[in-house]
Amino acid sequence: MKKVFPILSFVVVLTLMVESCTKNKGLANIDTALLNEARAQGFIYYQNEALLPGVAPSPHGSFKLRVNSVAASVLDSLGELPVGTAFPEGSLIVKDIYENGKISLYSIMKKSASSSYSGNGWIWAEIKPDGKALVSAESRGKSCISCHSGTPNRDLVRTYDLH
Repeated sequence: MKKVFPILSFVVVLTLMVESCTKNKGLANIDTALLNEARAQGFIYYQNEALLPGVAPSPHGSFKLRVNSVAASVLDSLGELPVGTAFPEGSLIVKDIYENGKISLYSIMKKSASSSYSGNGWIWAEIKPDGKALVSAESRGKSCISCHSGTPNRDLVRTYDLH
């Protein structure tokens, strides 16, 4: 019995370590997947790819806004989400945030109400071009939702009311 207890303890500790690493790896994978989706081709740009100024209270600075075809399917003739309309599942909205003429950050919203990373129906992330997550999907939008809740009539997307 004395030999079994240390072995059992070792197995339990090892199992907990593997679970911890797997959870962290999963987190890295969701952020990496979002970054890969944000870098994909085929997006539709808002206002003809115009570089839009950051408007208070937004912390994002100058940006270009683009959406995937799923999100574009519900936009009106101005390229905006009509008031009171919701984006469908699978919608991807990306703000390419610029500093000194280069993309410095991808601010990403993906409509996925069933995801374990979802906050208010969206997966939220801010990821640098080098892959470092400033706001990871793990946070479930905790630092994003309070500001974005100012315009719930456009499914938590602020750009259409500010530009």
